[in-house]
Amino acid sequence: MIPPIFGLFALLGALALNAVQAADLRIGMAADITSMDPHAVNITPNNNIGWHVFDALVHVDADARIVPGLAQSWRALDGTTWEFRLRRDVRFHDGSPFTAEDVLFSIERAEKLPNGQYASFVQRLTEKRAVDPYTVRVKTATPYAMVPYDLNSIFIVSKKAAATASPEDFNSGKAMVGTGPFRFTRFARGDRVELAKNPAYWGGAPAWDKVTFRIIPNDPARIAALLSGDVDAIEAIPTQDLARLRGDKRFGLAQKVSWRTLFFHTDQYRDPSPFVTDRAGKPLAKNPLRDANVRLAISKAINRQAIVERVMENAAVPASNLVSPPVFGHLASIKPEAYDPEGAKRLLARAGYAEGFAMTLHAPNNRYVNDDQIAQAVAQMLARVGIATKVETLPINVYLPRARNGDFSFSLLGWGSFSGDLALRALLAAPDAGKGYGAWNWSHYANAALDKLLDQGFATVDEKKREAIAREAAAIALKDQALVPLHHQIAIWAMKSGISYVARTDEYTFAHHMK
Repeated sequence: MIPPIFGLFALLGALALNAVQAADLRIGMAADITSMDPHAVNITPNNNIGWHVFDALVHVDADARIVPGLAQSWRALDGTTWEFRLRRDVRFHDGSPFTAEDVLFSIERAEKLPNGQYASFVQRLTEKRAVDPYTVRVKTATPYAMVPYDLNSIFIVSKKAAATASPEDFNSGKAMVGTGPFRFTRFARGDRVELAKNPAYWGGAPAWDKVTFRIIPNDPARIAALLSGDVDAIEAIPTQDLARLRGDKRFGLAQKVSWRTLFFHTDQYRDPSPFVTDRAGKPLAKNPLRDANVRLAISKAINRQAIVERVMENAAVPASNLVSPPVFGHLASIKPEAYDPEGAKRLLARAGYAEGFAMTLHAPNNRYVNDDQIAQAVAQMLARVGIATKVETLPINVYLPRARNGDFSFSLLGWGSFSGDLALRALLAAPDAGKGYGAWNWSHYANAALDKLLDQGFATVDEKKREAIAREAAAIALKDQALVPLHHQIAIWAMKSGISYVARTDEYTFAHHMK
């Protein structure tokens, strides 16, 4: 018989061990993390880590609404001047105080970092100044309502720690000094990111002493890691595993319609197009994708409902817009294009391609839920209307640079945004680095009427007027078949029973929001 006192010690020891184990959180991430530098590569996995170590002036809540961050308030003093009042008594992880000087430095760094992808968010700012240590004013050349939205994308770094920092200094941890809920510990490229609790976080200390983000792009491997207990939570649940997880009491799910829309960019700016040929494989001198009838034929050839049901296991919603129904600027009057293969054939004939043509569909194979299966399904649907379609999928870190370089003719992309006009600005506005337009316009689509409407909308702080203009601009682009919408993802997370998470429209996986 164990003496009572020893039994008590054993119980206390077990409780202490469980408490230590419970304070460590391991999360399986679905996509590779390529850089720790918060002003370098603008992709969701990188930004996801950024939100743990750094903050922005403006945050976004679970429903994609902007809320205070390091700025406790902001206002437009006039059409071209915005003022941000900063939180006091916020400190960086090294103990140094956060002030307006760090904000100004971060804006300048984002604008000037060589090969950085965040300059478009601050290029409209013609003047930046600190009124006092806790007040920042910025000016634009013309009225511009999107300043708070744009500054949500600019992480604030420590001027002291990052004054001469290169992206590699962030990867090594030397410059990874933020104000966020976690401190940076280690980045092992292609494997993991390790973070430690920031007990002095202004938003309240997180529940976890240590968080490890494991990079597991392979869907079966990510599910296996959850089932075996190697990780405590995972994102981007493979749709074929949903039923099994829902029936297993060891796990819980959190889900929400995402702001991410999957769609195809089509090469609309050059003859010939690099991956378009006749059906015998001979390059076509004239690029059929420049014809709106051909783009509409492609859209009609795609059975979106079948993809939602059979490929996505109903973890998606057919899309007609660039943004999902809850998002600002969604145009409800436009419905998803009906599946009409015969109509698609007639449109191809009208455009001069009664015998069809051939092309390659390029897509990532480790970025979006079932991205490779989606590509294969679409290719089969296009083949049925006479467009012989070969599929080539690539890892996202290889795919994105090639897509930006214009290597592809027909390419899959997923995009999420606060609003329809911001999505249009990035994806379909004529490229204009000075205005931050067209940074992701792989198609090189151009429409002066669309750009004019965007200018008008961004110049008004009247939200109802701006939304009406955003919808008018969306109608122009959609009528032009400027891109081919597929579906809006439903974001799903799975976690061990006992862990809860408030699902987010923006699909971010935040350890500090896991309880």
